[in-house]
Amino acid sequence: MVQVTVSIGSNIERDHHVDACLDALANTFGKLEISRVFESEPVGFEDGRNFYNLVAAFESDWSVGELQAWCKRLEFANGRSKGSPKFSPRTLDIDLLTVGERVGEHDGVALPRDEITHHAFVLKPLAELLPEVKHPESGETYAALWDGFEPGDQRLWAVDFTWAGRVISQAD
Repeated sequence: MVQVTVSIGSNIERDHHVDACLDALANTFGKLEISRVFESEPVGFEDGRNFYNLVAAFESDWSVGELQAWCKRLEFANGRSKGSPKFSPRTLDIDLLTVGERVGEHDGVALPRDEITHHAFVLKPLAELLPEVKHPESGETYAALWDGFEPGDQRLWAVDFTWAGRVISQAD
């Protein structure tokens, strides 16, 4: 078993799709560690609807290919279209960030995901959730990466969010 981290995002019926994603993750993989939920302005999107973003971590012995295929099936089950443009509104976006300490391409998936060090909406929740865990390539902790990150115009803020009857996020 290795620790897997995924980023979760939605800007269509955000509460519903984040709940559905967390339910599916918990039902499939068991115990989840979950970051706070952040609202963020879309990066690169013409549609101005804000996203909810968070990171979840869990243990799995699945291959990278099995994990990736499961994530894609979950996106489609939540209404994501196969042919949708890259920067279009999303019911659900779930991406593998890390699978253990794997580095490089595995089953067609580049690990760790490049977005970790490029987008505040990925790095901030990851740094809050797993501050002392080291990035598999750089060897820096996620907290140190966040401390040195220049978010530029990537604004995000914590929001109130309840899942499965418990508060997982509160606004600052």
